[in-house]
Amino acid sequence: MLKPTATVPVSTQGRHGDGSWCKYKQMIPLNLPSFNIKTKVQGGRTLVFDFLRRRYVTLTPEEWVRQHFVHFLVEHKGYPAALLGNEVGLKVGGVSRRCDSVLYHRDGGRPRAIVEYKAPSVPITQQVFTQIASYNSVLRADYLFVTNGINHYCCHIDYEAGNVEYLREIPAYSELK
Repeated sequence: MLKPTATVPVSTQGRHGDGSWCKYKQMIPLNLPSFNIKTKVQGGRTLVFDFLRRRYVTLTPEEWVRQHFVHFLVEHKGYPAALLGNEVGLKVGGVSRRCDSVLYHRDGGRPRAIVEYKAPSVPITQQVFTQIASYNSVLRADYLFVTNGINHYCCHIDYEAGNVEYLREIPAYSELK
């Protein structure tokens, strides 16, 4: 079991960039290790530093999960930060979409894993798996991770054998096939 993170106060003054009001006064503890989170308040919004994008982004419940999970992958599972990307654009059925995070192969830059994040209050349902599967229909990654910070799911896809194997835990980078 992972050690939950501490809560962080979040400004609720004003609207977020998407026009919605933040209904959370604190980010809840997650089932992920804590890390040295960098936040600041700007224009009445709380921002968090995304070390992969090298900039501050609005701290939403989903972003809270993303930052914790990416740090977990890099700091605890040995994933190279240089091979990870956040908010990766793609087209699915002619419609522009964004994968929350993508891990690329060292050789050739082909996607190796896709990660879909949800806010802790959002249950992981079949709809979430359908969403990540639609992204994977384009990217054809070997691993799919889905998390809301509380529950984490991972599967490995063997395209040659036509098998999907659900894993008990998120594998270390060195364990990826």
